Amino acid sequence: MDNASPFYADILASLKSSFAGREFTLEERSEKNHEQTLFIPKDTVVGVMETLKTKHGYNFMLDICGLDWPEREKRFDVVYHLLNKDLNRRLRVKTQVGEGESVASVVPVWAGANWFERECFDMFGVKFEGHPDLRRILCHEEFVGHPLRKDYPADQIQRMSGQPLEHSFERDRERLMKKHNDDLMWINVGPAHPATHGTLRFMAVVDGGEMIKELDSEIGYLHRCFEKMCETHNYNQIIPYTDRLNYCSAPINNNAWAATIEKMFGVKVPPKATMMRMVLDELSRIIDHYVCIGTNAVDLGALTGFFYMFNEREKVYTLFEKLCGARLTVSLTRIGGLGFDLPAGWIQDAKDVVEHIAKTHEEMDKLLTTNRIFVQRTRGAGAIDQKTAIQYGFTGPCLRATGYELDLRKHDPYYFYDQVEFDIPVAAKGDTYDRYLVRMEEVRQSIRILRWCLNNMPEGPIAVDNKAISLPSKKDVYGNIEGLMNHFMLIINGVQPPAGEVYHAVEGANGELGFYVVSDGSGTPYRVKCRPPCFALMSGFAQMCLGGRLADAVAALGSINIIAGELDR
Repeated sequence: MDNASPFYADILASLKSSFAGREFTLEERSEKNHEQTLFIPKDTVVGVMETLKTKHGYNFMLDICGLDWPEREKRFDVVYHLLNKDLNRRLRVKTQVGEGESVASVVPVWAGANWFERECFDMFGVKFEGHPDLRRILCHEEFVGHPLRKDYPADQIQRMSGQPLEHSFERDRERLMKKHNDDLMWINVGPAHPATHGTLRFMAVVDGGEMIKELDSEIGYLHRCFEKMCETHNYNQIIPYTDRLNYCSAPINNNAWAATIEKMFGVKVPPKATMMRMVLDELSRIIDHYVCIGTNAVDLGALTGFFYMFNEREKVYTLFEKLCGARLTVSLTRIGGLGFDLPAGWIQDAKDVVEHIAKTHEEMDKLLTTNRIFVQRTRGAGAIDQKTAIQYGFTGPCLRATGYELDLRKHDPYYFYDQVEFDIPVAAKGDTYDRYLVRMEEVRQSIRILRWCLNNMPEGPIAVDNKAISLPSKKDVYGNIEGLMNHFMLIINGVQPPAGEVYHAVEGANGELGFYVVSDGSGTPYRVKCRPPCFALMSGFAQMCLGGRLADAVAALGSINIIAGELDR
């Protein structure tokens, strides 16, 4: 585009200079809201990505996904979402791929592209030339077709034939052992192993001292078809599905989804609803960290901390229950605001819970932080350096444990985060112990944020005053025909954002939680892609474990807080 902002105009000029005769176009909705899309020929993908990374600072590759346009000659879009952290610039890159064609893999540019490309291949059938191991990742190996194509029925189920599980295990053993001698041993861990919680497995090649020489992970045990279901439900009906992404911090998922659709509408929710979302996010962050720390300690043999932390978790759940009637999967957000106003006394109840958490947290710190056994089991285990973490698209506590300070609440503020004082804790070694320390300090910072929010809660409505977005009051529904019809149309047809696409991200408990949504102007999304922080973290799990002991892999797995609901979606 001729009127691109200077930063993106320079990128276009750079690409046209480096790739003479090739056509590049830029679509820019707004420089401020990170909605820039660069369209490139598919045979320039690797070169363009290298240029964007090395010359323009896009060192984070956060997501790769597919789009299906069955009526178009080039049926598929492959979509890349990139981040230049230093300049706080995002960029969406698209290229078209026809049926039966392939596009070059960008794994040589970003190691983390490995799993994202496998997912795109699994869901759409797009092949990535040069990929080191292009096989299914979420669907089972007998699955026929590609479920996120538009011609795949949403209600079609494909069951496995019941082939003995040993066949799969033997195939994995042969694949991992092929470049090793017979002195090494193949060990399978999960999905029934207590440390894998029934939702994943990893396979390791170890020597006589249980040192890991090679490791591979298998996911997909909790594939919920979230993205396919989004195409058959209206925008508010999707909120209960978001609950079950990271079900340890469900309100964060609710709020992130609603904010994404509000970005499509170009509306801002009232101050009270904004502040309440912030409160709910920080309460959720605390209990999510407590689940991670408590269960990680259990995996290492320390049970007491689990009871301490889950007791505080129950207190937070009681607050959720008073607000909306639910505890774990709350569905309390609505597009345009909140679904429930604060009951009498809720603010004081929340203040009491926060102060109780603050006291218990210091007790937990004394119980674990200097515990000799806990420190010995976690220090040095599952270490990953900063450069490798960025290569795999790490975000959240696992990235900050390597010394890299990236937190969207500070880096790209939303809600009222730019008005409250809090710190972003970082560590240095990127090991299991540092990930623990970062989460412990983040709980303290969340307490600071919550105290400020609860002391500065605004008055006023909890939803935007827009009949095309917010449900009318019960008084209007029962009192006049306009309110009744407005309610009926919003329930039946749903909210209808304008045609277009957006990507919006928040700082989830595990890192960047983003939603990429394509709207065709109807009441249901054309395409939804969730960027779950767990997916990138788990893709780098093997790198964390290589050269360490098998027991250290168990410690490391618990410290990255894999939640299968968002990992598999």
